[in-house]
Amino acid sequence: MRSFRFGLPSKHVELRRRQVIVSAQGGLDIARHVVAGKIRNSRTLLMRNSPSKPTQAIASMKELAAQAESAESVGQLLGYEGAAARLYFQSLPGMLKSSHALPGGAFTFENRNRRPPADAVNCLLSFVYGLLVKDLTVTCHAVGFDPYLGFYHRPRFGRPALALDLAEEFRSVLADSTVLTAVNNGKVSPGDFVVRAGGVALTASGRKAVLSAYERRLETTVTHPVFHYTLTYRRVLEVQARMLAAYLLDEIPSYVPFTIR
Repeated sequence: MRSFRFGLPSKHVELRRRQVIVSAQGGLDIARHVVAGKIRNSRTLLMRNSPSKPTQAIASMKELAAQAESAESVGQLLGYEGAAARLYFQSLPGMLKSSHALPGGAFTFENRNRRPPADAVNCLLSFVYGLLVKDLTVTCHAVGFDPYLGFYHRPRFGRPALALDLAEEFRSVLADSTVLTAVNNGKVSPGDFVVRAGGVALTASGRKAVLSAYERRLETTVTHPVFHYTLTYRRVLEVQARMLAAYLLDEIPSYVPFTIR
């Protein structure tokens, strides 16, 4: 086994060859880790930020994460992820300040919806998810991947499937936490949104405020759970992409998703 080093990519051709092979084989092992990591991080965010501590949802998500790690097909994984997402988003209003979560409040949230988002919270989630996927698309290119060829998300024209794969474990850690901070700390207000084409959109000033909150989150430092050194979340995105590359090149035995405690 070759040593695992972080540095400038030097095996683009071999990495992409392995990416194509593993994707064609289904990439189930990687997909299992991606989904399990996403569920665990969503569960941790609930435990940290929900005053009511929804015990049933927390317990069920723990079980779903374990089931995801032994899923026998991508179809099973989709089922586990969907079940965990329903529990998580049902509990999301409990992480908003009570004045926002009450019916008729500026940031009432009932369910996850998009294309177009029907309310301010869904608008924020979609916007920050887009920022996260954009950053991971750039990261994939930098590491030497084809960002459009994924292992869990199926390839489709114009869809950065690999960036979407890597985004899963960071959705709650970076995107949802940014939205919660922006809403609960008053970084965004009702005046930062407009109704357009049957959906809710951010104004220019609203986008600027949310982008600033997201950038601050990326610059927050954290101790990596595998390597045990401190780095920014922006750097963590690259570390995880390089870890995935190392796994595909047989430099490490498995891909370990980034999880918070």
